[in-house]
Amino acid sequence: MNLRGKKFEKTDIAITGWMAKNGLLLLRMSIGIIFFWFGILKYFEGLSPAEGLAIKTIDTLTFNLLPEKLIIYGLATWEVLIGIGLIFNIFLRETLLLLFLQMLGTFAPLFLFTPEVFHVFPVSLTLEGQYIVKNIILISSGIVLGATVRGGKLVP
Repeated sequence: MNLRGKKFEKTDIAITGWMAKNGLLLLRMSIGIIFFWFGILKYFEGLSPAEGLAIKTIDTLTFNLLPEKLIIYGLATWEVLIGIGLIFNIFLRETLLLLFLQMLGTFAPLFLFTPEVFHVFPVSLTLEGQYIVKNIILISSGIVLGATVRGGKLVP
C-alpha cells in the first residue's frame, strides 16, 4: 500500500471509529428532538401540520368517542414523552414501546383516508402522505435503538 493509501486507511479507521462511538447517541438524540419538537407543536393550535389528519385519524379509530382537545393533547403528551425518554435515555424499553405504538397509528391514514394521502394511488403521495411514509425511518431507528437496551453497541 502506498503512502496515500495508508493515510486514507488511517483516516477511514478514525472516522468509522468516531461514528461507531457516537452514532447511537446521535441517533437517539436526533429522534428524541424530533418527537419532542413535533409533540410540543401539537399543544398550540394550528402549529402542527399533522394536527388535522391526526385528530381525524384518532377520532375515527376511537369511534368519535373522544373530544378533539383530548385527542390532540394526548398525542402531544405521548410524543413529548417519547422525546424526553430518548433525549435523556430513560425508560428506553417503555419509550420505544410508545414509539412503535405511535407509529402504528401514524400509518392508519394510508388506509383510512387514501385520497388525502395520495395524489395518484399508490405512487404519488401528498405532503401529508410523505409526512406519514417518512416514519419508516423512525421505525428503523427505533429498531436499532432497541438493539441497545441490553448493552448493544456499534462496532467499526
